[in-house]
Amino acid sequence: MAMMDKDDAYEGRDDDKPRGRGGGGGDKRQGGFSRRKMCRFCADEAVTIDYKNPSLLKHFITERGKLTPRRISGNCARHQRALALAVRRARMIALVPFTVTGK
Repeated sequence: MAMMDKDDAYEGRDDDKPRGRGGGGGDKRQGGFSRRKMCRFCADEAVTIDYKNPSLLKHFITERGKLTPRRISGNCARHQRALALAVRRARMIALVPFTVTGK
């Protein structure tokens, strides 16, 4: 193998582009005001987490059958744990599917 010059190794690089693992995300809140998500179970005491209510549980389950994380759903830690327990119980008695079957 021939030795490469230092200049040959950097030939394809464009120095105008930023480097690193940033991904070009930038500031996400440019367009306006972003409101903090509120736990819907803390906000409304009338709504309770129940494993026998699959229509409520389906709001917190993705298309693939996974439970949505707290940072996306906005639940507090206490209600996220209760929701995970309710989904597990509902899956065991076949009210909510474990996974989505193929098409």
